[in-house]
Amino acid sequence: MTSTEWGRVGDDGTVYVKIADGERAVGQYPVGTPEEALKFYTDRYLALETEVSLLDQRVRSGVLGPDEAAESVKLVRAQVVDANAVGDLAALAARLDSLGPVLAQQRAARRAEKAQKSAEAKQQKEKLVAAAEKIAEGTDWRHGANRLRDLLEEWKALPRIDRASDDALWKRFSGARTAYTRHRKAHFAEQDVKRESARVIKERLAKEAEELAGSTEWGPTAGRYRDLMRDWKAAGPAPKDVDDALWARFRGAQDAFFGARDAANAALDAEFAANAEVKDQLIVEAEALLPVTDVEAAKRAFRDIADRWDAAGKVPRDRMKDLEARIRKVEQAIRGLEDEQWRKSDPEKSARAGDMVSKLEAAIAGVEADLERARAAGNEKQVKELEENLASRQAFLEMAKRAAQEFSG
Repeated sequence: MTSTEWGRVGDDGTVYVKIADGERAVGQYPVGTPEEALKFYTDRYLALETEVSLLDQRVRSGVLGPDEAAESVKLVRAQVVDANAVGDLAALAARLDSLGPVLAQQRAARRAEKAQKSAEAKQQKEKLVAAAEKIAEGTDWRHGANRLRDLLEEWKALPRIDRASDDALWKRFSGARTAYTRHRKAHFAEQDVKRESARVIKERLAKEAEELAGSTEWGPTAGRYRDLMRDWKAAGPAPKDVDDALWARFRGAQDAFFGARDAANAALDAEFAANAEVKDQLIVEAEALLPVTDVEAAKRAFRDIADRWDAAGKVPRDRMKDLEARIRKVEQAIRGLEDEQWRKSDPEKSARAGDMVSKLEAAIAGVEADLERARAAGNEKQVKELEENLASRQAFLEMAKRAAQEFSG
Protein backbone atom coordinates (compact mmCIF):
# COMPACT_ATOMS: atom_id res chain seq x y z
CA MET A 1 0.00 0.00 0.00
CA THR A 2 1.23 3.47 -0.92
CA SER A 3 0.12 6.40 1.34
CA THR A 4 0.75 10.07 2.15
CA GLU A 5 -0.31 12.41 4.96
CA TRP A 6 -3.79 12.96 3.41
CA GLY A 7 -4.45 9.76 1.45
CA ARG A 8 -3.53 6.28 0.34
CA VAL A 9 -3.90 3.78 -2.49
CA GLY A 10 -5.26 0.34 -1.70
CA ASP A 11 -3.97 -2.91 -3.20
CA ASP A 12 -6.90 -2.93 -5.61
CA GLY A 13 -6.00 0.57 -6.88
CA THR A 14 -8.70 2.41 -4.91
CA VAL A 15 -7.61 5.90 -3.76
CA TYR A 16 -8.73 7.14 -0.31
CA VAL A 17 -8.62 10.59 1.29
CA LYS A 18 -8.37 11.07 5.05
CA ILE A 19 -11.28 12.88 6.69
CA ALA A 20 -12.13 13.78 10.30
CA ASP A 21 -13.89 10.49 11.08
CA GLY A 22 -11.67 8.22 9.01
CA GLU A 23 -11.35 8.05 5.27
CA ARG A 24 -13.47 7.83 2.12
CA ALA A 25 -12.79 6.56 -1.35
CA VAL A 26 -12.31 9.19 -4.00
CA GLY A 27 -11.74 6.92 -7.03
CA GLN A 28 -9.52 4.32 -8.71
CA TYR A 29 -6.47 4.57 -10.86
CA PRO A 30 -5.95 1.07 -12.29
CA VAL A 31 -3.74 2.00 -15.24
CA GLY A 32 -0.79 3.47 -13.38
CA THR A 33 1.36 3.10 -10.32
CA PRO A 34 0.12 4.00 -6.85
CA GLU A 35 2.37 7.03 -6.84
CA GLU A 36 0.82 8.22 -10.09
CA ALA A 37 -2.62 7.63 -8.64
CA LEU A 38 -1.88 9.75 -5.57
CA LYS A 39 -0.36 12.51 -7.70
CA PHE A 40 -3.47 12.59 -9.95
CA TYR A 41 -5.82 13.12 -7.00
CA THR A 42 -3.38 15.43 -5.21
CA ASP A 43 -3.27 17.64 -8.32
CA ARG A 44 -7.03 17.84 -8.15
CA TYR A 45 -6.72 19.10 -4.60
CA LEU A 46 -4.15 21.70 -5.64
CA ALA A 47 -6.55 22.92 -8.31
CA LEU A 48 -9.28 23.23 -5.68
CA GLU A 49 -6.87 25.04 -3.35
CA THR A 50 -6.07 27.54 -6.11
CA GLU A 51 -9.78 28.10 -6.76
CA VAL A 52 -10.42 28.66 -3.03
CA SER A 53 -7.49 31.12 -2.80
CA LEU A 54 -8.74 33.12 -5.77
CA LEU A 55 -12.27 33.23 -4.35
CA ASP A 56 -10.90 34.28 -0.95
CA GLN A 57 -9.03 37.18 -2.57
CA ARG A 58 -12.03 38.31 -4.60
CA VAL A 59 -14.36 38.19 -1.59
CA ARG A 60 -12.02 40.06 0.76
CA SER A 61 -11.20 42.73 -1.90
CA GLY A 62 -14.90 43.44 -2.45
CA VAL A 63 -14.77 42.66 -6.16
CA LEU A 64 -17.82 40.46 -5.68
CA GLY A 65 -20.97 41.69 -4.05
CA PRO A 66 -21.91 39.97 -0.78
CA ASP A 67 -24.79 38.02 -2.30
CA GLU A 68 -22.80 36.89 -5.31
CA ALA A 69 -19.82 36.05 -3.09
CA ALA A 70 -22.00 34.02 -0.71
CA GLU A 71 -23.39 32.03 -3.63
CA SER A 72 -19.87 31.37 -4.96
CA VAL A 73 -18.63 30.31 -1.50
CA LYS A 74 -21.59 27.95 -1.15
CA LEU A 75 -20.93 26.42 -4.56
CA VAL A 76 -17.18 25.98 -4.07
CA ARG A 77 -17.63 24.62 -0.55
CA ALA A 78 -19.96 21.93 -1.87
CA GLN A 79 -17.31 21.03 -4.41
CA VAL A 80 -14.62 20.90 -1.70
CA VAL A 81 -16.59 18.74 0.76
CA ASP A 82 -17.43 16.11 -1.81
CA ALA A 83 -14.28 16.55 -3.87
CA ASN A 84 -12.61 13.45 -5.34
CA ALA A 85 -9.20 14.74 -4.38
CA VAL A 86 -6.47 14.02 -1.90
CA GLY A 87 -5.46 16.81 0.48
CA ASP A 88 -6.58 18.79 3.53
CA LEU A 89 -10.16 19.27 2.38
CA ALA A 90 -11.26 20.25 5.88
CA ALA A 91 -8.78 23.17 5.84
CA LEU A 92 -10.18 24.35 2.52
CA ALA A 93 -13.72 24.13 3.90
CA ALA A 94 -12.64 26.02 7.03
CA ARG A 95 -11.04 28.71 4.88
CA LEU A 96 -14.26 29.12 3.00
CA ASP A 97 -16.23 29.18 6.26
CA SER A 98 -13.94 31.99 7.50
CA LEU A 99 -15.37 34.18 4.79
CA GLY A 100 -18.75 34.22 6.55
CA PRO A 101 -17.89 37.06 8.97
CA VAL A 102 -16.28 38.97 6.10
CA LEU A 103 -19.46 38.71 4.08
CA ALA A 104 -21.53 39.75 7.11
CA GLN A 105 -19.34 42.82 7.55
CA GLN A 106 -19.61 43.67 3.85
CA ARG A 107 -23.38 43.30 3.99
CA ALA A 108 -23.50 45.66 6.97
CA ALA A 109 -21.31 48.15 5.10
CA ARG A 110 -23.53 47.83 2.03
CA ARG A 111 -26.62 48.40 4.14
CA ALA A 112 -25.04 51.46 5.75
CA GLU A 113 -23.97 52.77 2.36
CA LYS A 114 -27.41 52.09 0.94
CA ALA A 115 -29.02 53.84 3.89
CA GLN A 116 -26.75 56.83 3.44
CA LYS A 117 -27.43 56.97 -0.29
CA SER A 118 -31.12 56.64 0.40
CA ALA A 119 -30.98 59.52 2.88
CA GLU A 120 -29.02 61.62 0.39
CA ALA A 121 -31.46 60.71 -2.39
CA LYS A 122 -34.39 61.64 -0.15
CA GLN A 123 -32.77 64.97 0.64
CA GLN A 124 -32.16 65.61 -3.06
CA LYS A 125 -35.71 64.69 -3.97
CA GLU A 126 -37.05 66.99 -1.27
CA LYS A 127 -35.00 69.80 -2.83
CA LEU A 128 -36.35 68.95 -6.27
CA VAL A 129 -39.91 68.98 -4.91
CA ALA A 130 -39.35 72.36 -3.23
CA ALA A 131 -37.89 73.78 -6.46
CA ALA A 132 -40.83 72.44 -8.50
CA GLU A 133 -43.40 73.86 -6.06
CA LYS A 134 -41.69 77.25 -6.15
CA ILE A 135 -41.84 77.26 -9.96
CA ALA A 136 -45.52 76.25 -9.79
CA GLU A 137 -46.25 79.23 -7.54
CA GLY A 138 -44.51 81.67 -9.91
CA THR A 139 -45.29 83.11 -13.33
CA ASP A 140 -42.07 82.43 -15.22
CA TRP A 141 -43.85 81.05 -18.26
CA ARG A 142 -40.79 81.39 -20.50
CA HIS A 143 -38.24 79.36 -18.49
CA GLY A 144 -40.38 77.47 -15.97
CA ALA A 145 -41.29 74.57 -18.29
CA ASN A 146 -37.67 73.96 -19.26
CA ARG A 147 -36.60 74.08 -15.64
CA LEU A 148 -39.25 71.53 -14.67
CA ARG A 149 -38.03 69.20 -17.42
CA ASP A 150 -34.49 69.49 -16.05
CA LEU A 151 -35.76 68.72 -12.54
CA LEU A 152 -37.57 65.63 -13.87
CA GLU A 153 -34.34 64.34 -15.43
CA GLU A 154 -32.55 64.90 -12.13
CA TRP A 155 -35.33 62.98 -10.36
CA LYS A 156 -34.97 60.02 -12.75
CA ALA A 157 -31.23 59.88 -12.13
CA LEU A 158 -31.71 59.45 -8.37
CA PRO A 159 -32.21 56.01 -6.80
CA ARG A 160 -35.53 55.01 -5.28
CA ILE A 161 -35.91 55.42 -1.54
CA ASP A 162 -38.38 53.72 0.77
CA ARG A 163 -41.64 53.34 -1.04
CA ALA A 164 -43.81 55.47 1.25
CA SER A 165 -41.44 58.45 1.15
CA ASP A 166 -40.79 58.06 -2.56
CA ASP A 167 -44.49 57.93 -3.40
CA ALA A 168 -45.29 60.94 -1.19
CA LEU A 169 -42.50 63.06 -2.68
CA TRP A 170 -43.40 62.02 -6.22
CA LYS A 171 -47.02 62.98 -5.59
CA ARG A 172 -45.92 66.50 -4.58
CA PHE A 173 -43.46 66.78 -7.47
CA SER A 174 -45.97 65.57 -10.04
CA GLY A 175 -48.66 67.81 -8.56
CA ALA A 176 -46.42 70.88 -8.88
CA ARG A 177 -45.71 70.06 -12.53
CA THR A 178 -49.41 69.58 -13.22
CA ALA A 179 -50.39 72.84 -11.50
CA TYR A 180 -47.71 74.81 -13.36
CA THR A 181 -48.75 73.33 -16.71
CA ARG A 182 -52.41 74.15 -16.04
CA HIS A 183 -51.65 77.75 -15.06
CA ARG A 184 -49.27 78.17 -17.98
CA LYS A 185 -51.89 76.99 -20.46
CA ALA A 186 -54.47 79.32 -18.90
CA HIS A 187 -52.00 82.23 -19.13
CA PHE A 188 -51.26 81.67 -22.79
CA ALA A 189 -54.94 81.16 -23.55
CA GLU A 190 -55.59 84.56 -21.95
CA GLN A 191 -52.71 86.03 -23.92
CA ASP A 192 -54.19 84.66 -27.12
CA VAL A 193 -57.47 86.41 -26.33
CA LYS A 194 -55.63 89.68 -25.62
CA ARG A 195 -53.57 89.38 -28.80
CA GLU A 196 -56.68 88.78 -30.85
CA SER A 197 -58.27 91.85 -29.28
CA ALA A 198 -55.10 93.84 -30.00
CA ARG A 199 -55.18 92.63 -33.60
CA VAL A 200 -58.70 93.97 -34.09
CA ILE A 201 -57.80 97.34 -32.52
CA LYS A 202 -54.57 97.70 -34.47
CA GLU A 203 -56.24 96.85 -37.78
CA ARG A 204 -58.67 99.70 -37.12
CA LEU A 205 -55.84 102.07 -36.17
CA ALA A 206 -53.78 101.11 -39.24
CA LYS A 207 -56.81 101.69 -41.47
CA GLU A 208 -57.46 105.15 -39.99
CA ALA A 209 -53.76 106.03 -40.26
CA GLU A 210 -53.84 105.14 -43.95
CA GLU A 211 -56.97 107.26 -44.46
CA LEU A 212 -55.23 110.26 -42.85
CA ALA A 213 -52.00 109.89 -44.83
CA GLY A 214 -53.15 112.26 -47.61
CA SER A 215 -54.51 114.99 -45.31
CA THR A 216 -53.14 118.54 -45.62
CA GLU A 217 -54.65 119.75 -42.36
CA TRP A 218 -51.25 119.57 -40.76
CA GLY A 219 -52.03 120.61 -37.19
CA PRO A 220 -55.23 118.63 -36.48
CA THR A 221 -53.99 115.57 -38.35
CA ALA A 222 -50.64 115.55 -36.53
CA GLY A 223 -52.57 115.67 -33.26
CA ARG A 224 -54.75 112.76 -34.39
CA TYR A 225 -51.67 110.74 -35.27
CA ARG A 226 -50.39 111.31 -31.72
CA ASP A 227 -53.70 109.97 -30.39
CA LEU A 228 -53.48 106.94 -32.69
CA MET A 229 -49.94 106.21 -31.49
CA ARG A 230 -51.11 106.39 -27.87
CA ASP A 231 -53.95 103.97 -28.62
CA TRP A 232 -51.53 101.68 -30.50
CA LYS A 233 -49.23 101.38 -27.47
CA ALA A 234 -52.17 100.85 -25.13
CA ALA A 235 -53.55 98.03 -27.29
CA GLY A 236 -50.70 95.68 -26.42
CA PRO A 237 -49.08 93.11 -28.72
CA ALA A 238 -50.94 91.16 -31.39
CA PRO A 239 -49.58 87.86 -32.80
CA LYS A 240 -46.04 88.72 -33.89
CA ASP A 241 -46.34 88.21 -37.65
CA VAL A 242 -49.65 90.10 -37.71
CA ASP A 243 -48.29 92.80 -35.39
CA ASP A 244 -45.26 93.39 -37.62
CA ALA A 245 -47.43 93.66 -40.74
CA LEU A 246 -49.89 96.07 -39.10
CA TRP A 247 -47.06 98.19 -37.72
CA ALA A 248 -45.54 98.43 -41.21
CA ARG A 249 -48.86 99.75 -42.51
CA PHE A 250 -49.34 102.15 -39.59
CA ARG A 251 -45.79 103.48 -39.72
CA GLY A 252 -45.86 103.77 -43.51
CA ALA A 253 -49.01 105.92 -43.42
CA GLN A 254 -47.59 108.05 -40.60
CA ASP A 255 -44.30 108.56 -42.44
CA ALA A 256 -46.16 109.52 -45.61
CA PHE A 257 -48.16 112.21 -43.80
CA PHE A 258 -45.28 113.70 -41.85
CA GLY A 259 -43.04 113.54 -44.90
CA ALA A 260 -45.59 115.55 -46.88
CA ARG A 261 -45.98 118.00 -43.98
CA ASP A 262 -42.22 118.46 -43.68
CA ALA A 263 -41.97 119.05 -47.42
CA ALA A 264 -44.76 121.65 -47.26
CA ASN A 265 -43.13 123.36 -44.29
CA ALA A 266 -39.80 123.39 -46.09
CA ALA A 267 -41.43 125.07 -49.06
CA LEU A 268 -43.06 127.65 -46.78
CA ASP A 269 -39.75 128.24 -45.00
CA ALA A 270 -38.09 128.96 -48.32
CA GLU A 271 -40.93 131.33 -49.24
CA PHE A 272 -40.74 133.08 -45.84
CA ALA A 273 -36.96 133.51 -45.90
CA ALA A 274 -37.31 136.86 -47.75
CA ASN A 275 -39.82 138.05 -45.13
CA ALA A 276 -37.28 137.28 -42.42
CA GLU A 277 -34.72 139.49 -44.17
CA VAL A 278 -37.22 142.38 -44.20
CA LYS A 279 -37.92 141.90 -40.49
CA ASP A 280 -34.20 141.78 -39.72
CA GLN A 281 -33.92 145.28 -41.25
CA LEU A 282 -37.00 146.50 -39.35
CA ILE A 283 -35.50 145.25 -36.05
CA VAL A 284 -32.30 147.17 -36.74
CA GLU A 285 -34.44 150.26 -37.36
CA ALA A 286 -36.48 149.65 -34.18
CA GLU A 287 -33.45 149.02 -31.98
CA ALA A 288 -32.02 152.32 -33.16
CA LEU A 289 -34.84 154.05 -31.20
CA LEU A 290 -33.20 152.93 -27.95
CA PRO A 291 -32.50 154.47 -25.54
CA VAL A 292 -35.72 156.49 -25.82
CA THR A 293 -35.40 160.25 -25.20
CA ASP A 294 -38.67 161.43 -26.76
CA VAL A 295 -41.49 159.06 -25.95
CA GLU A 296 -44.04 160.49 -28.38
CA ALA A 297 -41.58 160.49 -31.29
CA ALA A 298 -40.49 156.95 -30.43
CA LYS A 299 -44.14 155.80 -30.32
CA ARG A 300 -44.86 157.28 -33.74
CA ALA A 301 -41.74 155.73 -35.25
CA PHE A 302 -42.47 152.32 -33.68
CA ARG A 303 -46.10 152.33 -34.94
CA ASP A 304 -44.80 152.81 -38.45
CA ILE A 305 -42.28 150.00 -37.96
CA ALA A 306 -45.00 147.72 -36.52
CA ASP A 307 -47.26 148.34 -39.54
CA ARG A 308 -44.43 147.38 -41.89
CA TRP A 309 -43.62 144.38 -39.64
CA ASP A 310 -47.17 143.02 -40.00
CA ALA A 311 -47.14 143.68 -43.74
CA ALA A 312 -43.88 141.71 -44.14
CA GLY A 313 -45.77 138.45 -43.37
CA LYS A 314 -44.70 135.14 -41.89
CA VAL A 315 -41.11 134.02 -41.36
CA PRO A 316 -39.53 130.53 -41.15
CA ARG A 317 -40.44 128.73 -37.94
CA ASP A 318 -36.88 128.57 -36.71
CA ARG A 319 -36.64 132.40 -36.88
CA MET A 320 -39.98 133.29 -35.30
CA LYS A 321 -38.96 133.13 -31.64
CA ASP A 322 -35.78 135.19 -32.05
CA LEU A 323 -37.37 137.91 -34.21
CA GLU A 324 -40.44 138.27 -31.99
CA ALA A 325 -38.31 138.51 -28.86
CA ARG A 326 -36.18 141.34 -30.28
CA ILE A 327 -39.07 143.47 -31.57
CA ARG A 328 -40.99 142.96 -28.29
CA LYS A 329 -37.96 144.16 -26.34
CA VAL A 330 -38.05 147.52 -28.14
CA GLU A 331 -41.83 147.77 -27.70
CA GLN A 332 -41.57 147.04 -23.96
CA ALA A 333 -38.84 149.66 -23.51
CA ILE A 334 -41.00 152.38 -25.11
CA ARG A 335 -44.11 151.31 -23.22
CA GLY A 336 -42.19 151.14 -19.94
CA LEU A 337 -40.92 154.73 -20.33
CA GLU A 338 -44.43 155.91 -21.29
CA ASP A 339 -45.88 154.26 -18.16
CA GLU A 340 -43.22 155.88 -15.98
CA GLN A 341 -44.02 159.35 -17.33
CA TRP A 342 -47.72 158.81 -16.83
CA ARG A 343 -47.10 157.71 -13.26
CA LYS A 344 -45.16 160.88 -12.57
CA SER A 345 -47.72 163.16 -14.23
CA ASP A 346 -50.84 161.49 -12.85
CA PRO A 347 -53.21 164.47 -11.97
CA GLU A 348 -54.74 162.70 -9.01
CA LYS A 349 -51.37 161.89 -7.50
CA SER A 350 -50.14 165.45 -8.17
CA ALA A 351 -53.23 166.89 -6.44
CA ARG A 352 -52.78 164.57 -3.47
CA ALA A 353 -49.10 165.61 -3.19
CA GLY A 354 -50.01 169.37 -3.30
CA ASP A 355 -52.73 168.92 -0.70
CA MET A 356 -50.24 167.11 1.55
CA VAL A 357 -47.77 170.04 1.26
CA SER A 358 -50.50 172.58 2.22
CA LYS A 359 -51.64 170.55 5.20
CA LEU A 360 -48.08 170.06 6.43
CA GLU A 361 -47.29 173.79 6.08
CA ALA A 362 -50.42 174.70 8.09
CA ALA A 363 -49.60 172.16 10.78
CA ILE A 364 -45.99 173.43 10.99
CA ALA A 365 -47.25 177.02 11.43
CA GLY A 366 -49.44 175.88 14.33
CA VAL A 367 -46.53 174.01 15.97
CA GLU A 368 -44.26 177.09 15.60
CA ALA A 369 -46.89 179.29 17.35
CA ASP A 370 -47.21 176.78 20.19
CA LEU A 371 -43.41 176.63 20.45
CA GLU A 372 -43.15 180.43 20.83
CA ARG A 373 -45.73 180.41 23.62
CA ALA A 374 -43.97 177.54 25.44
CA ARG A 375 -40.64 179.41 25.27
CA ALA A 376 -42.26 182.55 26.60
CA ALA A 377 -43.74 180.55 29.46
CA GLY A 378 -40.39 178.89 30.20
CA ASN A 379 -41.87 175.36 29.88
CA GLU A 380 -38.70 173.45 28.93
CA LYS A 381 -40.35 170.05 28.73
CA GLN A 382 -43.04 171.27 26.32
CA VAL A 383 -40.41 173.21 24.32
CA LYS A 384 -38.42 170.00 23.80
CA GLU A 385 -41.50 167.99 22.72
CA LEU A 386 -42.63 170.74 20.30
CA GLU A 387 -39.14 171.06 18.80
CA GLU A 388 -39.07 167.28 18.09
CA ASN A 389 -42.57 167.47 16.62
CA LEU A 390 -41.57 170.42 14.44
CA ALA A 391 -38.44 168.68 13.12
CA SER A 392 -40.41 165.59 12.16
CA ARG A 393 -43.08 167.58 10.33
CA GLN A 394 -40.47 169.65 8.47
CA ALA A 395 -38.79 166.41 7.26
CA PHE A 396 -42.13 165.12 5.96
CA LEU A 397 -42.72 168.51 4.30
CA GLU A 398 -39.45 168.24 2.34
CA MET A 399 -40.42 164.78 1.12
CA ALA A 400 -43.90 165.98 0.09
CA LYS A 401 -42.44 168.94 -1.82
CA ARG A 402 -40.08 166.67 -3.78
CA ALA A 403 -42.97 164.34 -4.68
CA ALA A 404 -45.09 167.30 -5.80
CA GLN A 405 -42.24 168.53 -8.01
CA GLU A 406 -41.94 165.09 -9.64
CA PHE A 407 -45.65 164.92 -10.49
CA SER A 408 -45.66 168.48 -11.83
CA GLY A 409 -42.32 167.93 -13.53
